[in-house]
Amino acid sequence: MPIAFSQGFTPHPKISYASAAPTGVASEAEYLEIGLREPVDPARLRAALDAALSPGLDVLDAVEATGGSLADRIEASRWRIELPEVDPAALERAVSAFTAAEEIQVERMTKQGRRTFDARAAVIAIDTLPPSETPSGATAVPCAILELVVRQVTPSVRPDDVLSGLRVVADLEPPVSPRVIRLAQGTLTAQGEIVDPLDADRDGAAIGER
Repeated sequence: MPIAFSQGFTPHPKISYASAAPTGVASEAEYLEIGLREPVDPARLRAALDAALSPGLDVLDAVEATGGSLADRIEASRWRIELPEVDPAALERAVSAFTAAEEIQVERMTKQGRRTFDARAAVIAIDTLPPSETPSGATAVPCAILELVVRQVTPSVRPDDVLSGLRVVADLEPPVSPRVIRLAQGTLTAQGEIVDPLDADRDGAAIGER
């Protein structure tokens, strides 16, 4: 693929990720922008990238960027957090305490050092799933499941920050590591739904022609 490179003594491929998922977190909705030297058919680019990646890393679509920054279209993410060995009723009580709070201060180590910030304001929606939606692999033990929509803010509020907030307000301490997956990210509607950030570009014919 004719990938474009930056100028200078140490050229780098022009690839930028929009709100990449934290380390150790699964995702079904990651987006990136690639700069090209010449027009390329989007389907051909998608197939080439998909073939080059390891099994389980799938490129689902490629479209021509018709204007604006991809990062500007990423306003929120929808997450699912599975909490093995956590009683669903205990999670419901913790979520009630979380939603009732106006502000929940948590701490996290960042590149600038340890920071304290509010983990509540960025959470637009937070719900527990009913027991019938518990994954089949977790039926032998209690498994509470949480879904949440989190607005993109600075500093970013990650799923582990929300879990820290649940610990603060309800002393909820998962006995084993949670399983976290990003289900979607994109533009946030007034109804709280997340729209695919590529929707506005899907009428393009060839990447780089405009």
